Amino acid sequence: MSLLIYGAYGYSGDLIARRAAQLGLPITLAGRDPARTAALATELGVSHRAFALDTPAEVDAGLAGMSCVLHCAGPFSSTSAQMVSACLRTGVHYLDITGEWKVFEAAAARTDEARERGVMLMPGVGLDVVPTDCLAAHLKARLPDAQRLTLALFTNGGLSHGTATTMRENLGQPGVIRRAGRLMPVPVADRQRDFDLGFDAGKRTGIRMPWGDVATAWYTTGIPDIEVYACLPLSVRLGARFMGLAGGLLRTKPVQDYLQRRIEAAGAGPDAAHRERTSFWVYGEAVNAEGRVVASRMRMPDGYIFTARSAVAIADRVLRGQWNRGFQTPGGVYGPDFALDLDDVKREELP
Repeated sequence: MSLLIYGAYGYSGDLIARRAAQLGLPITLAGRDPARTAALATELGVSHRAFALDTPAEVDAGLAGMSCVLHCAGPFSSTSAQMVSACLRTGVHYLDITGEWKVFEAAAARTDEARERGVMLMPGVGLDVVPTDCLAAHLKARLPDAQRLTLALFTNGGLSHGTATTMRENLGQPGVIRRAGRLMPVPVADRQRDFDLGFDAGKRTGIRMPWGDVATAWYTTGIPDIEVYACLPLSVRLGARFMGLAGGLLRTKPVQDYLQRRIEAAGAGPDAAHRERTSFWVYGEAVNAEGRVVASRMRMPDGYIFTARSAVAIADRVLRGQWNRGFQTPGGVYGPDFALDLDDVKREELP
């Protein structure tokens, strides 16, 4: 059983590759750039191969001999479809670290193909959506007849180059919620609400945003009404509201090019010292038709640290034969307590 980590020299890919090598997983590193891929593989003492995603035959050859791919080369809206197709053609399990709801929905639409090929498709094995998906599964277990699910996220950490690029590409796009089991567009940041995140985060104000859980939590829990909030400073909340109103302008090439130049100038992402002093918090509540409410919250390390731990842990389980055919979610396959098995993750139930 062998794991291919594609995009291994990117910010998150590098953290994932180092953790996988440290734990002794049978890994091969891969990416588009031969020199950068070889340099990291040599440092870690593992094998490597280089290929782009443009030509199906080249991708299929790149997956030869692999059991599972952990895809880390975003933005996933531009790269996941090619890798998913290759995995279906070659019978290789697919994992990635996306948080983009459209990527989850695209993978879910191919679940029948994956079942026929004996392959698992599990996007989102990192921060978004593992902790929120596990919390959603936990709330569903506490309130089996839940009809409404609300999730909220907060971090005091920074962004990597890849995360910022994905956010830049999605500027000006409509928000999304789920109503009666169907995805429904809404204005971005059209609603705000206060949340008590507990632990050392306290009370925060969140705005409604189109995070990946509007897709995944439905498949994990079957709860028909789902919305997700991001807890952000006032200036960012106001900016997000403006961006929702100025969608056409933000999608123009001059604005997109300007923002990308700013992202490039900012560097790869938070350094190790910054990651060690930041955290991530999640709040969730479920409500049934009679108005009964159950709520829980979680605290975990910096999002990129958590992503490396979570992604490698799931990849290891897949290599050990712990997987299900078709499109799957982390909480659906590995249960509501999976996130608690990772270091420095705490969960508490609210009365």
